[in-house]
Amino acid sequence: MVTAKVWVLKKHFEGFPKTSDFDLKKIELPDLKDGELLLESVFLSVDPYMRPYSRRDMKEGDIMIGTQVARIVESKNPAFTVGDFVVARSGWRTHFISDGKDLQLLPSSWPESLPRSLALGTVGMPGLTAYFGLLEVCKMKPGETVLVNAAAGAVGSVVGQLAKIGGCKVVGCAGSDDKVAYLKEIGFDEAFNYKTVTSLDEALRKASPDGYDCFFDNVSSE
Repeated sequence: MVTAKVWVLKKHFEGFPKTSDFDLKKIELPDLKDGELLLESVFLSVDPYMRPYSRRDMKEGDIMIGTQVARIVESKNPAFTVGDFVVARSGWRTHFISDGKDLQLLPSSWPESLPRSLALGTVGMPGLTAYFGLLEVCKMKPGETVLVNAAAGAVGSVVGQLAKIGGCKVVGCAGSDDKVAYLKEIGFDEAFNYKTVTSLDEALRKASPDGYDCFFDNVSSE
């Protein structure tokens, strides 16, 4: 029998989440049935969607929602082999049991030089949002100028790098000087701190006097 540690939402958080908003509890997991497998979480995600979704979908006392990269430690399901890695959506917990239906196997050819945490970031949901948003929705073309807000975030930072690979000029805005410096490090042509510029219109014109062809909006506010 395996004891799992789980993070429980003790109180819906206001503003920045606090340790006191959560409880760490232990749960005894039952023995596996045929068709089931036992998994151990290796990486847990922390994503912006957790704020509205936890308030909308969770009751206080529920296990915190989230995605993980997990390793299979025991299997009674012929489709899954011990030692394989998967992406799952089983919340913040160290161990869990699955019937395999909602698991996504990581490729067996995953390079050892790449951390598997990327399956929750650049190669996962944030990276796919950036990729398809930029190429399928914005329909970016080489030579265009792309503007990205919240550009230092998990999605925005990938958008900027993809746009540069695609032959575009890329302008990003972020909320701190450290984030602006990071944007320059990863190849953004221009970047500014929207909290400290005297005029947003002026900052946008200065960064790209000829305007913008594509605006990748990560904020959805005025």
